[in-house]
Amino acid sequence: MLFKTHIISSHLHNNLKKPIYYSLVNPKFTTQIQPFSNLKVEWRKDPKLDFAIEKDKRYKLCSRVVKEVLNEPGQVIPLRYIEKRRERLRLHVKVKTFVNQNPGLFGTYYDRIKPKTDPVMFLRVSDRVKEFLEEEKRIQFKNEGLIVSKLCKLLMMAKNKVLSADKLVHVKREFGFPNDFMVNLVPKYPNYFRLIGCPGEGKSFLELVDWNPEFAKSVIELRAEEESRLMGIRVRPNFSYKLPPGFFLKKEMREWVRDWLELDYISPYVDVSHLDQASPEMEKRTVGVFHELLSLSLFKRIPVPILGKFCEEYRFSNAFSSVFTRHSGIFYMSLKGGIKTAMLREAYRDGELIDRDPLHEIKDKFVELLEEGWLERAEQLRSQKEVVTKDMEMMAFGKLDLDEQEISEESDWRELKEQSEMLETSEDSD
Repeated sequence: MLFKTHIISSHLHNNLKKPIYYSLVNPKFTTQIQPFSNLKVEWRKDPKLDFAIEKDKRYKLCSRVVKEVLNEPGQVIPLRYIEKRRERLRLHVKVKTFVNQNPGLFGTYYDRIKPKTDPVMFLRVSDRVKEFLEEEKRIQFKNEGLIVSKLCKLLMMAKNKVLSADKLVHVKREFGFPNDFMVNLVPKYPNYFRLIGCPGEGKSFLELVDWNPEFAKSVIELRAEEESRLMGIRVRPNFSYKLPPGFFLKKEMREWVRDWLELDYISPYVDVSHLDQASPEMEKRTVGVFHELLSLSLFKRIPVPILGKFCEEYRFSNAFSSVFTRHSGIFYMSLKGGIKTAMLREAYRDGELIDRDPLHEIKDKFVELLEEGWLERAEQLRSQKEVVTKDMEMMAFGKLDLDEQEISEESDWRELKEQSEMLETSEDSD
């Protein structure tokens, strides 16, 4: 077993002075769990998992800007208005440059903001994006059963089986929910959901109406059932614990993890109101909830601040984020982009997502759209560069035959050279 570099201490048993033995099934203690207060866990960077986040940056940026335009009345916006939102959108180039770098996303046209003002450039989504939006609806409709089960599971894990409707809307992209799921999907399933209040007012809640036992099985329990079926023997549900090469666990931590893994697995769907918040069992249940939440998410990763919004509903402690470092064989906490992101380690191999959600097809379609535009831009830049290079060669050949050059020719030469350099810069930036 192995781990890595941001040293974090966690006080799991602040008041325990002696080793204690816990068991869920037997009131007599059977498994030794040492106090955690004197043990330190090291965080170490995992370049492969960081790369999984890094390579999605351009896709996420494009998605963000498209959504910004789609949320405008009439789905159009003056270019100068969106230019003022660059910082919020985390857009590091001018909007016009961004539009040129990503052809196929937007169309531009000139119109007046007010009747007597001068015409200005407007942005609207392209026909390709409109086709993609129709494809997105088709994929969501095809997977409606999966979306309903995800929503039920989120409620089933929550205290009192209730979650804030506004918080759920806020995390819709993390789980692949449609933009209008609270308005168009939830009312279709009154046997599962009851909406209390009006979303957007801050005091609306989604409540679970009926408990479906088929949904009350975690990914870990389903995996154990499948392994039992294949092997012909009962397999005990537990976490897959694997650290990448180069990660190291000190002896005391290795022993603590070994004993902690020996504790009975606690399903995130069982009632744990009787458990002490500082007990190893509660730690096991908390890890189980995080594992299930990440498993339900679209990319098997969720920003830690978003998870923090649900501390009360899922009974997380204020120091819940230390769980991701303490259990580095199960999770990885990336610091990429200045945002802490919890990732499910088993869902990735060499930085590539292998545990793909069916709704991931939506991202694939959007990336296809982007790549088509990028390819067209690259071809256009190559053609322009070839024309400029040919013109420069012809002018250079003419300079060899002429003793004197007119000022206009020298000006043309400089202009062509500058244009060539600009094209090279554009290619590099792409």
